[in-house]
Order: sequence, then structure tokens, then C-alpha cells
Amino acid sequence: MRESVPRNPAPTVDVIIELAGGIVLVRRKNPPPGWALPGGFVDYGEPLWAAARREAKEETGLDVELTALLHVYSRPDRDPRLHTVSTVYVGRASGIPVGADDAAEARVFPLDALPAPLAFDHAEIIADYVRFRRDGTRPPPGS
Repeated sequence: MRESVPRNPAPTVDVIIELAGGIVLVRRKNPPPGWALPGGFVDYGEPLWAAARREAKEETGLDVELTALLHVYSRPDRDPRLHTVSTVYVGRASGIPVGADDAAEARVFPLDALPAPLAFDHAEIIADYVRFRRDGTRPPPGS
């Protein structure tokens, strides 16, 4: 009898990096295409906050100070590749973002002039961030 291997969602992190003039988005090198928040998969043995800072640095070249935990997004269809659970942080940095690793490009965008298309569920995440910045509310559990 063969033991069954558990199928679990993959933990990921995303970071909304605040810079003068807007937030940092990266243009993805790999499918799915589009612009995205800097982020990626958490390594085994790595704390979520450390993964967020590492991914931000790898994809933008920026050292990010994490300032808030926005929300956890876990809808099974949020990533077309596989079921992921993303812990999304807000952070701030200074400097000029430069696309690296699996980011073809990194740029600062004003919140009223975001590029299209946005990958994954990042339009929803950014809308939640805008509400958070406006009135301090975060999405409720189960959203």
C-alpha cells in the first residue's frame, strides 16, 4: 500500500512597497504575464517576514522596511499555476527599483495610473491597500 502524499497550498508572500510617487510593481518574466507586486515563494525554514524582504530585494534591488501586515489571500484560484496562500505586507523603501531575478522590470506607479494587466489577484490586493491607507481598515477574515 502506497502512502498518500499530502497536497497543500504553497506559501507565498507579496509586498506593497511604498516609494515617493506610488508603489513598486514588477513586470513578470515568466507566465503568467503582467505586472505584479514583488513577491514569491517562501523557502523551507524561512519566516514569512524574511521571505518578503528577500523577495522584494531579489526582484527590485530595494531594501524594504516592513511596516504592516495587510491580509492573507488564499482563494484557490488566485494563481493559475497552483493553489497558493499569500501573506501580503506593506513596506517602505528608498532608492530606484531595478528589475532582477524573475522580474523583467521594476517601476514606481501612482495609484491612479496602474499598468495593465495586473497578474494574479493583485488588483484586489491593491484595492484593499488603498482602503487600508484611506481609513485603516483591512479586509475581514473570509474575504
